[in-house]
Amino acid sequence: MSNRRRIERLLKQRVRSAGRQYAEAKRAYDEAKETALRGLPTDEDGEARIVCRRYAERRAVRIDEAGRPECYEADHPDCEGCVEDIYEQRIETW
Repeated sequence: MSNRRRIERLLKQRVRSAGRQYAEAKRAYDEAKETALRGLPTDEDGEARIVCRRYAERRAVRIDEAGRPECYEADHPDCEGCVEDIYEQRIETW
């Protein structure tokens, strides 16, 4: 077998391995997010009952498919912290 074919085979193996690792990491992340969202208490309208870190007030909000409250503001430290707390199941609720 030529060196070129060996290199091609090795590269293909590495790319497949990286693809499998990525898929596994994505699946684990998605499962963790779903678990965290299922654990949130909700009101009769299905909105999550959380305590807003930014304004320190109780809120009933919808959670989007990315796991962010509808009041989420990108790049705001309190909002970013809130999303992290939701994912790690340590968000304050009521």
